[in-house]
Amino acid sequence: MKNQSVRKRAIFLAAISLGLLANTSAKETLPDPDGKPADMKKPVQVYILMGQSNMLGFGKIQGGEGSLEHATKEKKLYSYLIDDEGKWTERKDVRNVRVMGSGGPGKSRQFNNEWMTIKGKIGPEIGIGHHVGEAVDAPVLILKSCIGNRGLGWDLLPPGSKEFEFTDSKGQTWIHPGYKGSPERWKKGKEPKRISWYAGLQYDGDVARAKEILKDLDQYYPGAKEYEVAGFFWWQGDRDSRSEALSSRYEQNLVQLIKQLRKDFNAPNAKFVTASLGQTQKGTTDGGGKILDAMQAVDGASGKYPEFKGNVSAVYTHPLSKGGSSGGHYSGNAETYMNVGEAMGQAMVKLLQAK
Repeated sequence: MKNQSVRKRAIFLAAISLGLLANTSAKETLPDPDGKPADMKKPVQVYILMGQSNMLGFGKIQGGEGSLEHATKEKKLYSYLIDDEGKWTERKDVRNVRVMGSGGPGKSRQFNNEWMTIKGKIGPEIGIGHHVGEAVDAPVLILKSCIGNRGLGWDLLPPGSKEFEFTDSKGQTWIHPGYKGSPERWKKGKEPKRISWYAGLQYDGDVARAKEILKDLDQYYPGAKEYEVAGFFWWQGDRDSRSEALSSRYEQNLVQLIKQLRKDFNAPNAKFVTASLGQTQKGTTDGGGKILDAMQAVDGASGKYPEFKGNVSAVYTHPLSKGGSSGGHYSGNAETYMNVGEAMGQAMVKLLQAK
C-alpha cells in the first residue's frame, strides 16, 4: 500500500504540473492520505462553502445502491477514502468544520469540527477537501456555513444589490427589494408592508457564523495562529430556479455575490468555484437553465467578465449526477455529492495552479 500511495501521489503531482488534473479521473490520481500533519508555520488556507441544501449535503453513508459504502467497497470508487482494513481514512492536514443557523447572526449550531473523514451524511466537502488538501502545501480549513431552502435573490442577496422591477408571464409587474429590503416582493404601485425577514438576512447570518469560527481559529484548527481566506465554493440555485424573476436575475446577483464575499472576508484574490444544479442540462430554457447560463457566464473562461479570468470557475454537474434533482436532494446518492465535490475541488486546484 505504501508504494502504491507513493506512485499515486507522483501521478497526482505530475497531473497538476501539466495542467491535466481537471480532465483526469480522481479515483486514478488522488493518493491515499499520508497521515502527516500540515506545516503549522504557514497560515491556514481557508475555503468557505456556502449555498443551500445542495451544499448542505444529504449523501448517505450506509445502505445499498447509492450509499458511500456501496460506492467504495462494491464499486471500488474513491479508493482514497478507505484504508487497508476497510475503515474510513482521515486527513491530518485538512480540518472539516460546519455551522448552520436560520436567518441573521447568532442561532449558530455546530455540526462538524474534526479532521477530514467520513461522518454523518456527506456533501461536496469531502471531494473538495481531499483535492485541495493534496494540492496545497499548507494547513487547510474547509468551513461550511449554510442552510437549506434559501434563494440568492432573496435570503442570500448580498449587500450592494439594488431593487428591481419584473413583469411576469401573466403581465403583472412586481417590485423586488434590494439588500435589506422587505417584503420579498410587492405589486408595482402598492405600498410594501415590511415583514420580519429582509433581503440578505441569511447572507448576513452565514457570513457572520463563518467569521465566528475564524475569530476562534485555534479551537477549530489546533495550533493555528494565522489564516487567509483562499477560496469560496458555491452550490445553490434550487429556490431561485422556481421563480421567473429570481432566475432571470441570477447572473447579476452571482456577480455581486462574488465581489461582496471577497470584500467581506478581506480576500480580494480568493478564487471562486460555483456548481450548477445536477438535473439541469445545457440548452434548457426554464429557471434551472437560466441559472446554468448565469454560472457559465461568470466563469472566467467565458470572457464576459474580464476581472474573473483565472479566478472564477463554473462546474457543469449534470454529467456527474446519478439522478434525481436538487429539490429531492438527489435521493441521497453519495456518488453525486462525491462526484460534484471532486469536480469542484479539481476546478479550485486548477485556479490555484494557474499562472
